[in-house]
Amino acid sequence: MCKYKKFISSLSVFFAGILYICRKLTLIMGYRILLIDDEDDILEFVKYNLTRDGYEVFTASNGAEGLQTALKVKPHLILLDMMMPVLDGIETCKALRSSPVLKNVMIVFLSAVGTEETQLQGYNAGADDYINKPIKMNILRSRVQAILKRIPTIEESDVKIKIDREHYQVLKGDETIILPRKEFALLELLHSHPNKLFTREEIYTSVWGNKVVVGDRTIDVHIRKLRQKIGEEHIITVKGVGYKFTDGTEQQE
Repeated sequence: MCKYKKFISSLSVFFAGILYICRKLTLIMGYRILLIDDEDDILEFVKYNLTRDGYEVFTASNGAEGLQTALKVKPHLILLDMMMPVLDGIETCKALRSSPVLKNVMIVFLSAVGTEETQLQGYNAGADDYINKPIKMNILRSRVQAILKRIPTIEESDVKIKIDREHYQVLKGDETIILPRKEFALLELLHSHPNKLFTREEIYTSVWGNKVVVGDRTIDVHIRKLRQKIGEEHIITVKGVGYKFTDGTEQQE
């Protein structure tokens, strides 16, 4: 009898594991990724590995072709080379963000140029992340998984964040949120330009001013509190640079 119970218990654990794997694979296989790069070996290498992981992967060899493909397949994520012929990565990213159909797609730059100035150009063009070449596939896999987790569900995407300056309050759908003064000022700044990257220096100056000395983690603490109140999906961290508010919101004057 004891052996039978152990067998049933082991069988339950086994099937629970199988169910978990199936659910995870189903989630991954629902994502479409577009890779835009003018190097054929990179297109082949990355597509092969991401396809093995269960993603549906499309490719394009330049920015112009990438825009056409993006409009056709409507990807969840675009991996975009910075330096390309016909239309470079920066201009391609700007064109994607200006498209009503594609403005909310996740965009990650892949580039051999890793200077801070170049990365800021990418973020200011509308990128969500930046990965340096040469590509390390394990790192790329992890970043892709993390970025795709940012995509809100249909229910989440229907909830808009509005700022009521007159009454000093935030509206999230039917919910009214009252914030402390600095949290409100921080959210108002980020919300003023959805998808724009604000550096830590810009945030310090705008919210606390030049004459106030605050600790290095002050912004991070306020961001964490804001996420707890308005939702994790609305504020994106750009590691080592700053923060931005996700698009798809409307301001209330």
